[in-house]
Amino acid sequence: MRKGLWIASLLPSVLLPSILLLSGCGDDVGKVSLGLFTTKDLVIEARQDPKIPGVTCHISRVEADLSLADPSDMSIACRQTGPIHAAEIAAIDKGKDGELVFSASLSILFKSLKVRRIFDAESQTLLYLSYSTKETSGSHKHALSSVPLYGTDAWRATGKPD
Repeated sequence: MRKGLWIASLLPSVLLPSILLLSGCGDDVGKVSLGLFTTKDLVIEARQDPKIPGVTCHISRVEADLSLADPSDMSIACRQTGPIHAAEIAAIDKGKDGELVFSASLSILFKSLKVRRIFDAESQTLLYLSYSTKETSGSHKHALSSVPLYGTDAWRATGKPD
């Protein structure tokens, strides 16, 4: 089989699953084109923490439809959007490496976007770390957001003063 035909035969089996994985990443709340002559867009997704439903994270990233581009940059902002209860905090992993909350495929080049929740017990704050699993230009791209528990049921349950 000629080289060009072999590559073309791989596209449906490799590209289609990658596109399907990306389409199921989260609820798209925004999409901004990066220009007239590009197929790349900035996508903003809203993801609710599955163990702490009172926290919503908005993740922005580059979506490169039908491109072999390898986008790594992302941003994350997590906020309290509902009540946070002591029982929910008690049920999360409080280890130093935290707990994987979200994961999504970013490209056909085996790169993923992952979001981990880490609990800072001293400041009683939930930290949400988003990062790429593939090194780009000598760096693993990452971003951090925090949700303080101050003023929630979870804060008072720890015995700290209001």
